[in-house]
Amino acid sequence: MRTTRDFRRTTALVTGLASVLALASCGQESDAGTDGTSTVAATDEFPIVIEHAFGETTIEEEPTRVATWGWGSTEAAIAAGVFPVAVAEQVWTVGEDKLLPWVEEAYDEAGVDHPTVLTDPNGGAEVPYDEFIAAEPDLILAPYSGLTKEQYDTLSDIAPVVAFPEAAWTTPWDETIRITANALGRGAQGEKILADIDSYLASEADKHPEFEGRTVAGVWADPNVLSVYTALDPRVAILTKLGLDVAPSVSKLDSSEGGFYYELSYEKADELEADLIVSYHDTEEQAKAMLDDPKAGAIPAVKDGRVAQVVGRVDVSSVSPPTALSFQWEDGMPALIEQIAAALAKE
Repeated sequence: MRTTRDFRRTTALVTGLASVLALASCGQESDAGTDGTSTVAATDEFPIVIEHAFGETTIEEEPTRVATWGWGSTEAAIAAGVFPVAVAEQVWTVGEDKLLPWVEEAYDEAGVDHPTVLTDPNGGAEVPYDEFIAAEPDLILAPYSGLTKEQYDTLSDIAPVVAFPEAAWTTPWDETIRITANALGRGAQGEKILADIDSYLASEADKHPEFEGRTVAGVWADPNVLSVYTALDPRVAILTKLGLDVAPSVSKLDSSEGGFYYELSYEKADELEADLIVSYHDTEEQAKAMLDDPKAGAIPAVKDGRVAQVVGRVDVSSVSPPTALSFQWEDGMPALIEQIAAALAKE
């Protein structure tokens, strides 16, 4: 899906990412064909060993055909100078056989053929092994995914697999970037990407000293139940980089036993105390419905109008969590920061 929106170029971040893509584009001309994946040379020494929840994976030599699964590793690989030959489809965000707009733009700007889009209609519940085999990867990156041990073992018969370090869908956004870059032999480039992002977030925090120490809870509001994201969820964790704190009520009410979210009955909505609520919605209608719903209005911050809403699947995806390429999406993090500032100004 092509988008007519322009990226908002935030100076500190974009300078870093633009240099990565420019380097990738230059390397493309001399180091790889339009169907190649590696556009800059690895700097780390192989073999590389990556430890994860299912053991450890040894990458004997620099990979040339990388496949990604889950979320965030595609963008992290591109930012590190490697364009995957196969990526998981994002049905919820952009529909079948579509690329996320910031991913598509990166391939097009670098002049690299679009990757194979691996069938993933159920968020990783089913793995298309035959499609992985057809893509002929020499490395599969899934550091932020829902891989089961059985899926990991089966994929490992196809190529080395890098899974998440601890639990499914809980890898911090920065660790997703770091793990991906390290697996590709580009550890220094990964640290540069993270430094650029940290610089952007620190700059935003400096612009908004009023964020410091204020508490936040992230929610997805269904008419019948409230989903609350825990501090393990990267979309909430990223907000702490702006000076916000995850509200103590989030952990107090947590029934997930170590998960990234839990369901909260509206009967307890008044116990979700926070200075700010950030809510995520498919549509404007759903966003308005939450604000109009008396049940959601029992949440103290909602009652007081201290709500920042991210609306639309592409924009929600750009911050849920943000990736190495989506921080600059104009209706994602930049717009969310503006909404947070406006919401916290309400007393």
